Amino acid sequence: WLLLGYSSWTFTALAMSGGVPPFLSAAYVMLCTLALASHAKTTFSDPGSVPQAAVPNERMRREMGTPDQPLSMCSQCQTFKPPHSHHCRICNRCISRMDHHCPWMNNCVGVGNLKHFILFLVYTWTCSVFSLLLLGWNYFMCADEECAFNGLLTQLVRAVTVLSIGALLFTSSMIMNVTFGLMTGIGTIDRLKKKASNVIAEAIEEPIPLKDVFGIGAYWTWLLPIDPLFEDSDRVMGFSTPQRLLREEMRDEPTRVYSPSGLSKDMLSI
Repeated sequence: WLLLGYSSWTFTALAMSGGVPPFLSAAYVMLCTLALASHAKTTFSDPGSVPQAAVPNERMRREMGTPDQPLSMCSQCQTFKPPHSHHCRICNRCISRMDHHCPWMNNCVGVGNLKHFILFLVYTWTCSVFSLLLLGWNYFMCADEECAFNGLLTQLVRAVTVLSIGALLFTSSMIMNVTFGLMTGIGTIDRLKKKASNVIAEAIEEPIPLKDVFGIGAYWTWLLPIDPLFEDSDRVMGFSTPQRLLREEMRDEPTRVYSPSGLSKDMLSI
């Protein structure tokens, strides 16, 4: 927050002094605002915590509830552990499709906030490139005193340049890491485990569809740090709850009579 805020303040000062065009400064501040909003959403959003009442859905029971592929339980939470989920020792909870625990976010990155994390990386990368291009253009193309940086602004610009280079290198590495995870379906933790056991080449995971990250909303919503809407939340999250399973059963069989306890009339007659 301090680094992005500092760079935004610097570009505002440059625009006020005539060093850069005001509309370019406004565009940079807008990108920084989107990056900070994405950072806040990643930090404060639920990354995909597995509740105590979590149960596998019917598809998972058919595909995994066999001796060859038994349903797993978390030894720490004592709850159902969905595929590709991990128990975070820092957060002390299981996270569905957990990628890693990010110290910069003070939160895990999982299925619930992966979109916001990607947006933060992309907007921060864009801010870095935009900053370097704008400052580099001014440095090489400035031919008069009106566009030259003088006094304190020169020192501010030097600091922003160093920060932009560092942010560009860091976010580029993280974007490549996340892209690899989406293309292979293997998160950071799973990839490290597979590499340690030398079975990464035998991975059978499928790529993660973009709609399972950004939702089924309009494409322009993919660019905003708002929570995604999934077509099948249980499939994306990797678990269901007894309440949701009951609602689905009541929707599929609306003529069946249910008691206040949630049991059908046929079940009560047994």
